[in-house]
Amino acid sequence: MSKQQKVQIELPPKLIPLFSEPNVRYRSSWGGRGSGKTRTFALMTAIKGYMYAEAGVSGLILGAREFMNTLSESSMEEIKQAIRSVPFLKDYYEMGENFIRTKNRRVSYGFAGLRHNLDSIKSKARILLCWVDEAETVSEIAWRKLLPTVREEDSEVWITWNPERRDSATSRRFRHDQIFDDLTGELIGVGVEMNYSDNPWFPEVLEIERRQDKANLDDETYRWIWEGDYLELSEAQIFRNKYEVMDFVPDSQKWDGPYQGLDFGFSQDPTAATRSWIYDDCLWIEYDAGAVGLELDDTVEFLSKLIPDIGLYPIYADNARPESISHLSRKGLKRIRACEKGKGSVEDGIAFIRSFKRVYIHTRCKETLNEFKNYSYKKDRITDEVLPIIIDAFNHYIDSLRYALEKASKGRKRANPAGAGSRTFAQ
Repeated sequence: MSKQQKVQIELPPKLIPLFSEPNVRYRSSWGGRGSGKTRTFALMTAIKGYMYAEAGVSGLILGAREFMNTLSESSMEEIKQAIRSVPFLKDYYEMGENFIRTKNRRVSYGFAGLRHNLDSIKSKARILLCWVDEAETVSEIAWRKLLPTVREEDSEVWITWNPERRDSATSRRFRHDQIFDDLTGELIGVGVEMNYSDNPWFPEVLEIERRQDKANLDDETYRWIWEGDYLELSEAQIFRNKYEVMDFVPDSQKWDGPYQGLDFGFSQDPTAATRSWIYDDCLWIEYDAGAVGLELDDTVEFLSKLIPDIGLYPIYADNARPESISHLSRKGLKRIRACEKGKGSVEDGIAFIRSFKRVYIHTRCKETLNEFKNYSYKKDRITDEVLPIIIDAFNHYIDSLRYALEKASKGRKRANPAGAGSRTFAQ
């Protein structure tokens, strides 16, 4: 294509302002299935590569995802299809099984998974543009490491994702119509929500799927899949419909307990403690306390400030850390003991908590509430079936509950965990 020619590129109207805004570092789009955002971003990376190469700029366009073990799990094929759809781009790029690059070799694509390849990304020279697709699960630590590596003059970072958790690192950072520099007040990022209703080319085959989901799924899951809502409630949530938040004052004369548990923190995981009671066939969670990076020498003082008289009652801790239990006993938790755990203890502990008529979480227990909202079973990535595999996340305060209630569970009839794919997982 000659420099004098003009080519019209069709984009969903809602995304045109996003790519028209000059001199911003971040361009982001979030929303549900069938919105056209991924296809549009793939196409625009190729347009951007063309503009770089024609301007004599050499460097790399990096396609990143949280998980990527092979190129088949990357955005490569999406980008190839976008290039093939526009004649002048098809002529401008050369593509092989494992590469995409401009024919003048000035701009090439690279692909990487952030979870396991962050250190290798640092060594990639001259990243002009980084597009992070499926960015919902990208951690705050990954963002902190990735963003400084995209440091060329006027380099950009593009982000697309289907939101799931309100407090995900990606949503906190980028789910904003505008992002401003905290120091200068300058506009540095723009974003837009995109759903199927914003895509003028929304295909009939997806419309059939959407209508089926509308008829068969619960409203929360439907709105997450198709309308960009957070997944506040879904079949995968282990304690769905089991808990509620309220203020209460335990009656120590009539209620069983208190039951106290402690889960030790590792690296980025918090040390977490809870106090709970049993009354009227319900579990009442009265206090929680926890922090990331809490030194063992400071633990007793920290917990004592947030959980009154914690040292007066038994507290059961993770038996994987006997040396820590001994240390805390010397520091003032005289009644600290190791829990038993053992094979199947996680599943048994969950079943025991779910066997109560209701779990009441005190309004002050914000971290415990967050875990009850997010503790989930794994869902098959392809079929979306709920699997009997517990995701090892959002479980530190819940683990402390399991330890605390371990002995109480021995004398109480426990509910059986539901089978794979069953809707009763979260009843």
